[in-house]
Formats: sequence, structure tokens, C-alpha cells
Amino acid sequence: MKTSDAARRTTAAALTAVLTLLLAGCGDDAAGNATGSSSSSSTASPSDEESLPPWPAPTDVAARVAAAGLDLGPMGTAEHYHPHLSITIDGSAAPVPPNIGVDPNTGAMSALHTHEGDGTIHIEADSVGEKFTLGQLFTQWGVALNSTRIGGVRAKAGETVTVTSNGTPVPGDPADLQLEPDQQIELTIP
Repeated sequence: MKTSDAARRTTAAALTAVLTLLLAGCGDDAAGNATGSSSSSSTASPSDEESLPPWPAPTDVAARVAAAGLDLGPMGTAEHYHPHLSITIDGSAAPVPPNIGVDPNTGAMSALHTHEGDGTIHIEADSVGEKFTLGQLFTQWGVALNSTRIGGVRAKAGETVTVTSNGTPVPGDPADLQLEPDQQIELTIP
């Protein structure tokens, strides 16, 4: 049985309409930033990576841990130490939540995680000498971190995110900062 021309045109029009609607929410703005949303509501919140503080611990723990190049499992016992992270934005403290890198359903943890909401970072590694970075913590947290931004907070033109380790300024990308025992890390956007 042959399909009529009218039916073919109707099908083509329907497919075109569906594709147009799907593609309308995807694209780039003039600055090259992704646009679109899974919701048409004007109250839809930005992704955690782009949002303003406070940033909650993520719910998609396994995916975020994997994105950081880590895995979930029992706590390692070969090396255990605690750097501390403080974040200040426009003179106000931004909290570091508990349970970054901790699966709330299974209790499994990555070697790099938080328990408390006081900025204490726990390193519980399987082998001595494993290296962890501040960027891995932020990747698990789902909060963007580079030299010009923390989450959706961006440094003003000509300024950068200031990072200190034990009071000493650290140049470059704060995500590259290697974590060390008893380290005091301060991230600041003036």
C-alpha cells in the first residue's frame, strides 16, 4: 500500500517540528556559552558548576567521583591525612558541605572526601604516595574551579581567584594544587 503525499507531508512536518523544538533549546550564545535548559521555567536553577554558594554535596556521587579520576570503595588505610579548605567570596565564608565523595546509599567513599561541614578534607588512600588535587575535590563536588572562578562566582576583570597554602600564595590554577597533610588552603575571590 502506498502512502499518500498528504500523509508524507504531515509526517515530514511533524518531524521538522519535533527537531526544531529539540534544537531550539541547544546552542551557544554570543560568548560561546551553552544555552538551553531541560525546563522552560524561568525559575530553573543553573547547574551546580555554574551556581552561587552555598553549593550542596552532589547526589550523583558515583559519576562525579569517576569524573575526578577516582573510584568508590572501602576507605584506604595506607595513608590518612586532613587538609583544610576555607573559601571566602566578597568577604563572606562559603561553606564546604559534608559528604563530598560519599555515596549516601551505600556509604562507599572515594579516597578524597569530606565528612563534616567545617572544611576538613579527608584523604584515606589505598597506597602511600598517591597524589590528590584540589581540582579533584571540586570535580566530585560539581563546582567549577579555575583561576577566574569558583562555581558561578567569577573574579572581576583583571583579578583572579587567590589561593594560599599554609599562608603562602600559590600561582596558577587552584585546581592543580596538590593536597598535603595538615595543609591550610584558602580560596578567595575579592
